Formats: sequence, structure tokens, C-alpha cells
Amino acid sequence: MTERVVVVGIGADGVDGLSRRALRELAECDVLLGSRRQLDLVDVGSAERVAWPTPLVPALPGLFDRYAQQRICVLASGDPMFHGIGVTLARLLGADRLEVLPQASSVSLACARLGWAVADTAVVSLVDRPVETLLPALYDTGRIVVLSRGAQTPGEIVELLCTNGFGASTVSVLEQLGGPAERRVDGVAQTWTYPAGAALNVVAVTCVAEVAGRRLTRIPGLPDDAFGGDGQLTKQEVRALTLSALAPAPGELLWDVGAGSGSIAIEWCRTSSLCRAIAFEHVAARVSTIEDNARALGVPGVSVRGAAPAAFGDAPAPDAIFVGGGVTVPSLLEACWDRLAPGGRLVANAVTAESEALLVEWSSKFGGTLRRLQVHRGEPLGRFTTWRPQLPVAQLILGAQ
Repeated sequence: MTERVVVVGIGADGVDGLSRRALRELAECDVLLGSRRQLDLVDVGSAERVAWPTPLVPALPGLFDRYAQQRICVLASGDPMFHGIGVTLARLLGADRLEVLPQASSVSLACARLGWAVADTAVVSLVDRPVETLLPALYDTGRIVVLSRGAQTPGEIVELLCTNGFGASTVSVLEQLGGPAERRVDGVAQTWTYPAGAALNVVAVTCVAEVAGRRLTRIPGLPDDAFGGDGQLTKQEVRALTLSALAPAPGELLWDVGAGSGSIAIEWCRTSSLCRAIAFEHVAARVSTIEDNARALGVPGVSVRGAAPAAFGDAPAPDAIFVGGGVTVPSLLEACWDRLAPGGRLVANAVTAESEALLVEWSSKFGGTLRRLQVHRGEPLGRFTTWRPQLPVAQLILGAQ
């Protein structure tokens, strides 16, 4: 078993930016692991040099077992614990077996060049995620540093900004930060003409929203027309109250049962980049609708499965479950309640008399909070305005509140 692994952060300037401590560790190790680009930056010591295999994560246990009796150093970009290999190794080996020697992260370097406060700057990683992941972070005057996947990422970001009402945003591409080939390109998204540059880059965005554009913030209660589909969705006002009852926290998992167009799962995930959701939907045509909506609203990681409860299978236990459709399906509520993680919450909505009666029955058995929601929307009536009632919704909230 490997007793100690030293993880050395290295910048684009190679060994010139390393501390004496880091140089000593590199000189004294037996095995040096890293990407081919990183290994080429280091001319210290006589260690065996091993480039990361592909795919990386599945190969790591065997790789560390192979060199368990030798002194291992790992090269990482910048700060190894900032979206880096250090995080993966801490999970695999345990934090007590790692010694991490960080360098300045690409975000710190970018903020230093731009004069931005690091603490006030949002960070979004697109290294292994679709470009749509950036969407929930966009708001007028917001400052974002985006970690790129490669040379094409800046162009993808510019296109995303232009097609989502942020074409006036200023964009800075910072390449090879800290190295001799460092370069910066500035422009405005809607007039961007620069070709792809270096693969090693980050993109800084100062958001400018169109005056007439829609406000799609992280706060639950997006407009109904933000979701495509056949109209099967929890309406805006009730959706906001439902998300409040579900009480998402970063890192938690939601099951959205009878998801319709996926509005609850999508808004749950938009509250934090760490939130996760699985949508269960029995109508095949709606599965692609949920996936399209999730992508368009910046949470393409929402997973979609088939009909509940049959599709529950080996899905991980959720922290919260929302039942928005199929409340009267035999044993569905029981199956949801049984799969809920300890301390979790179950929220069920009903619009029919039969489903409402079932929620009342459950409330009599298990307690919780039972409430009935009624929304009226103002609509024209000739030269005047009248209140049009929406369908009343009964809601049961069980679990931690």
C-alpha cells in the first residue's frame, strides 16, 4: 500500500515557478505521474516518468498498487484541489496519505490579471461538462471565470451568450497563464471574430443582459414558457412553493416522480451546481422533452428514467422525493417512502379529488403538513381585468421541515 503521495502543483512556467520544497520532492521521488504535457515541463531528478492512462479514473487503483513500494510524486495543474487530480486522489487514497503542494490556480491568476476579487467571482468548469452548464450562472453584471475544455470552448461560450440574451457581454480569453507564451484576447460576444487559440485557456465573462431579455435566475419559479412540452408541468406559482417545501441543499439528490416536462427536477438542480436529480416519467415522448428542457436551462446532468416505481431499480436513495404525477398509482407513495434516505423529505401534489383523498389519508397516518394552494391570475375581460382561478392543488409535506 502506498503510504505517502506528494502532489505537486505546476503552472505553465514549469519548474521556474516551483518552490524549493517542491523541487526537492521531485528530485527525490522514484516515480513521477502526470500528463504528458506536465511531464515535459519537468527536468528534475531521475524518476521513472509515467503518463496518465486513458481512461484515467478506472486505472488509478492498479497504478498506485503497482508502485506501492516506491516514492510517488504526482504532477497537477495549478492548485491540485481546485477541480484537479488532488480531489480524485483524496477520495481514492484518503486525505491522510496525500501531501499537496499547490500553485496558484488558473482562477487566481486570471483574477490577478483582470483586477477582479476572487471571492466575488463565480467559477464554472466546462472541462467535462456541456457548455450549457454555464447558463444558470449568467446574470446582469455578473463576473464569471470559466475553466475551458480546450481551444474550441471560448467560441462555444460566445455562441451561448449570444443565443441567450447576453450578446453584449465582454469576454476575455486568457491563455497559458503564468507561462512565457501567456496571451490575452478581449472582445464583446456579439462581435467576436477571434479564431481558436491555445488549448490551455480560461475565459472571463462580464455579463451584460439584454434589457428586454427574460430573467432566468436560480430562484425557483421560472416562467411556465421557459419549459417546452405538452403542458404537463407544475405551474410557476405552485412550483415555487413546491421547491420551497422540498428545500434543496447543495449536494442533495431529488427524485422527480411523474416528472412531466421536468420542471421540478430542473429548478432543483439550478439552485446549486452540486444538486442532482433523477426524473421518472412513463410517457416516452416526455423523456426527450425533459432532456431538452434540462439542456436549455443549464442542467444537462438531470438523469431521466422510465415509469415509477418499476424504474427505481438501483437508483441511489434520494434526499427528497417529489410526486407530481401518478399519486394514485397503486403502492407508488409506499415505494417512494420506503426508498427515501434517512432524514429526507417527501412532497406530493394532487389536483384530482381521488389523489387529494389519498394525501389526506396519508396525512392522517403519518402527520406532516397538508395544505391546499389556490392561485388566481389576472386576465382581460373586455376593457377590464378579471381573476381567473387555476386548478387548486393539495400538497402533502412529509419528513424533515
